Amino acid sequence: MDQTLSSARQNRSASRTIRHCEAVAVVSAPPAALFARLDDQTRLGGHMEKSSMMMGGGRMTYEFDEGRGQVVGSHIRMGGSAFGLKLFVDEVVTEREPPRRKVWRTAGKQRLIVMDAYEMGFEIEPKDGGSRLKVWIDYELGRGLGRWLPALAGMYARWCVGRMVEDAVAVFGKAGERA
Repeated sequence: MDQTLSSARQNRSASRTIRHCEAVAVVSAPPAALFARLDDQTRLGGHMEKSSMMMGGGRMTYEFDEGRGQVVGSHIRMGGSAFGLKLFVDEVVTEREPPRRKVWRTAGKQRLIVMDAYEMGFEIEPKDGGSRLKVWIDYELGRGLGRWLPALAGMYARWCVGRMVEDAVAVFGKAGERA
């Protein structure tokens, strides 16, 4: 798995700095099967529902609208805690092109610690008898700790996209590896 955190880049449409992080792996699954698994937000973001050190001992739970995050315009709400602080985020699906690509972003005001607004997504393409999976996030630093300690936001971004890719590899295996 390759992970990269680019240097901050300037968003052309606004004066805010957007940071980027991505994780990539070649997964031993056809694109349609991989997309079907990742299109279920509780599977894609399952690491958020479990208490972990990266969540400061806290965890998040999901609440879905009737589209369950699987149609453009559908909302995915997460609430919970990290490091004893209450968190909330509302995400909206902005692109969905099975079995190739899905994108979602924050909507409205969120309550996060190290990040503020973000856009996330995954891209899948056939490769080596399986699928090349790229999960990425473009994010703004949070108003609190993220602004003062930007390395924390980068560390969290790498953990999050890395877990999503690692979880897909754990389910399907890495392309080219024998079971």
